[in-house]
Amino acid sequence: MVIVAVALAVASVSYAASIALGILVATRRVDSSGFHWLHHALYVSTFVLAAAAIVAAWWRHPLVGWLLLPAVVPFASIPFLGTRGARHPIAGLVPAPFYVLAAIALLS
Repeated sequence: MVIVAVALAVASVSYAASIALGILVATRRVDSSGFHWLHHALYVSTFVLAAAAIVAAWWRHPLVGWLLLPAVVPFASIPFLGTRGARHPIAGLVPAPFYVLAAIALLS
């Protein structure tokens, strides 16, 4: 169960960092013109780490994997939604409840 907890924690930290950076840039508290690539790198790492957490969970704690699985659907759709308008941030926030549910199931 430790490997699942670590995988979920690392995936969650990457997701939280991506969300935080996105909010800071969207609210113009941070100018990311010099490091615009960082949000993209966080997105890719979040997607990959979520997939890794799902696979790790399926081996040790299947319920956690199944609860986190729906999170990858909005991650996969983000490149097709564009960055302007409400669709991008909404798709970025949709996975949050699945991370919470997976963490609750892991701790139960």
